[in-house]
Amino acid sequence: MRLENKVAMITGAGSGIGRETALLFAKEGAKVAITGRTVEKLEEVCRKIDENGGEAIFKSGDVSLREDADEIVKKTMNEFGRIDILVNNAGINKDALVTKMTKDQWNGVIEVDLTGAFNCIQAVVGVMINQESGVIINASSISGIYGNIGQVNYASAKAGLIGLTKTLAKELGKKGVRVNAVAPGFTITPMTSKVPEKILTMMKEKIPLHRLAEPIDIAYAYLYLASDEARYVNGAVLSVDGGLTI
Repeated sequence: MRLENKVAMITGAGSGIGRETALLFAKEGAKVAITGRTVEKLEEVCRKIDENGGEAIFKSGDVSLREDADEIVKKTMNEFGRIDILVNNAGINKDALVTKMTKDQWNGVIEVDLTGAFNCIQAVVGVMINQESGVIINASSISGIYGNIGQVNYASAKAGLIGLTKTLAKELGKKGVRVNAVAPGFTITPMTSKVPEKILTMMKEKIPLHRLAEPIDIAYAYLYLASDEARYVNGAVLSVDGGLTI
C-alpha cells in the first residue's frame, strides 16, 4: 500500500474530490482525518472507511476560521500522533462577472479557497517541521492558470494557491516538507451539478478525452504527490484536465 503508516488530513472531504481522496488514501493504508462543514457527510465517509477496515476521524469546521483549522490538527495529533500529509481540498465558488460581483462573493471565495489553505498550512507546518518530513498538496485549478470568465474571485484564489505552493516549496524544502499543487479541469462535483447540460456538452467537446473528470481522477493525482513515488517532486503544479489546456 502506497500510504501505509501515514496520517493524512484532508479538508473539504464530505463530498466530491475530497470524499474520494479520503476513501482512496484509506484504501492505500493511510489513517485519515477529515474536515468539512456538514457533519452527516463526514460521518458517512468515516463509516465507509471503517467498514473497509481503515481508520478515520472527523472534525467539522470552516477552514476560513483559523481556530477551526487548529482544532482539526489538535484532534488529529491526539488520535494519531503525527500528520504526514495535508490535502487542502476545501473550496467554493460564487461566480459572477466582475461588473456584478459583490464584495461578499469576492471575500467568501478568497477566505475559503485561499485563506483556508493558508490557515491549515500554518496550523500543521510546525508538526511537519518537527517530524522533518511532510507533504502539502493544494487544490488549484486550470482557472488559476488561464483564468475563466465569471470567476475573477475563484481564479484569483486558485492563482494565489500556486504562488503559495511555489513559495512554500522553497521555504520548507530544506525542512523535509514537499509542497505541490494539482490543477483540475472540469470535474463532476457538486460545483458542476448546477451547470446546464448544454454547457457541459460544450465543455466535453473541448476536452481531447471527451469527458469531464471524475473525482477519483483528481484523487489519484493527490495520491501520487502524497506518495514516496513523488519524493523528488516539489513546487510542481500538476494539471489534470484531460488535455484541455494543451
